[in-house]
Amino acid sequence: MAALALSLLWVLTVLAASAPMGPTGDREPARYEELTLLLHGALQLSQAFNTIYSSTEEQLTEATHNLGLLGRVLELLGLQISQGRNVTQELRTNLLEIQMDGDALKLQAEATARGLAEVVRAQQGLQDSVQRLQAQLKGSWRGNARHELDALKAHTDKQSHLIWILMGHMQRQRQEMAAQQKWLRQIQQRLHTVARPA
Repeated sequence: MAALALSLLWVLTVLAASAPMGPTGDREPARYEELTLLLHGALQLSQAFNTIYSSTEEQLTEATHNLGLLGRVLELLGLQISQGRNVTQELRTNLLEIQMDGDALKLQAEATARGLAEVVRAQQGLQDSVQRLQAQLKGSWRGNARHELDALKAHTDKQSHLIWILMGHMQRQRQEMAAQQKWLRQIQQRLHTVARPA
């Protein structure tokens, strides 16, 4: 349609340029057919311009609408990125707190292990003393002394059993702490990978 309007405009320009120009006093009135043709061409040109204007206006309205939608989408994406950063920071803070708690538990477990090792050494010394005393009194114990020695031996056996149970608990605790440390390192690596700028 635009090409037709431009063609008509060009034809009108050529007709106007090639029309004979006579002296101003000798003007001949334009013929009816020529005027009709010119008016018809002007009308078609006007309709073509009107169509082009309407189409352009619709395209501009649609483009403005699309830009508004794009702006809203970008705003929502920015909000999601901001929320993602906040969540990542919160996860990092929580991870750091968990690591600090884990470190404190590890130090506590190490102190408990050292204390338990001292108790084990003391228990071993007590067992050795009981065995020496038992060997010395083997032939001479009677009544109450034998009963006290048996009670002391039973007590040391019970303590040995408790220490053995505690050592088993300590071993499991060490394994759980090692698994927790490994898990925390994996989370930390994932957070680092997610938070890395593209």
